[in-house]
Amino acid sequence: MSGFFFAHSADHNKPLKGKAAIVTGSTSGIGRAIAEMLAEAGADIVLNGFGDAAEIEKNRTALAEKTGVRVFYNDADMSKPAEIREMVEKAHEAFGRVDILVNNAGVQYVCSVDKFPEEKWDQITAINYSAVFHATKAASVFMKQQKTGGRIVNIASAHGLTASPYKSAYIAAKHGVIGFTKAAALDLAESGITVNAVCPGYVLTPLVERQIPEQAKEYGMSEDEVVEKIMLKNHAIKDFVGIEDIAAAVLYLVSDAAAKVTGTHMALDGGWTAGTPANKF
Repeated sequence: MSGFFFAHSADHNKPLKGKAAIVTGSTSGIGRAIAEMLAEAGADIVLNGFGDAAEIEKNRTALAEKTGVRVFYNDADMSKPAEIREMVEKAHEAFGRVDILVNNAGVQYVCSVDKFPEEKWDQITAINYSAVFHATKAASVFMKQQKTGGRIVNIASAHGLTASPYKSAYIAAKHGVIGFTKAAALDLAESGITVNAVCPGYVLTPLVERQIPEQAKEYGMSEDEVVEKIMLKNHAIKDFVGIEDIAAAVLYLVSDAAAKVTGTHMALDGGWTAGTPANKF
């Protein structure tokens, strides 16, 4: 099963041709970049996420025309297990298979734990953590039935390896994702299904852009100071991680080159977690 993706591919420019991938939270940011790179490699794609319906349709059509693959959109709410299961089932119905699942959907809220709204805790843990379980459970059933293996990649975070102030729910969820990744990898290994996590540092996505003014308010800093003194403080490489870097890591993890890589995490954090995990301001 280890050669399930690339070893016998007739089209080296489209190594994922004939495969089907679901990428959650893929209407913008990191997820969109991942979906585009997998489509360019030949995989049929299910996009998922929120946003303007006309803009989503425009991007879906453009991706299909550019890459020549089938691209569908599903508006499943990642906080609702029934909708997650239905999304995976519809993907299998449309493509006849599910080979790749990228659990990327995520939300964030910045606030001290003593003032953290309970509804925000519930939302963040549902979307960032529990949804990873629900989607993995649903997709792995089809992957096992196919008897050709599968690839599951969870987009965790450097905050799954260390902590920062004001992000208790997000950090708890991302730590949970890494633990789940290890456990699921062991459960699914004999079926040729690999499960891995990618842990980005700060990426200038819409989610992070929204955090800058929020953190400026919490810390009493300017927005420029938040970027320099908070976000990139612990990056040894003083720059945001590129979304293309993360997409390339995912492409590697779904390749034959990573057939023996499972139950682990890949940190793309500019050296953040190589240094001290403590954030002191």
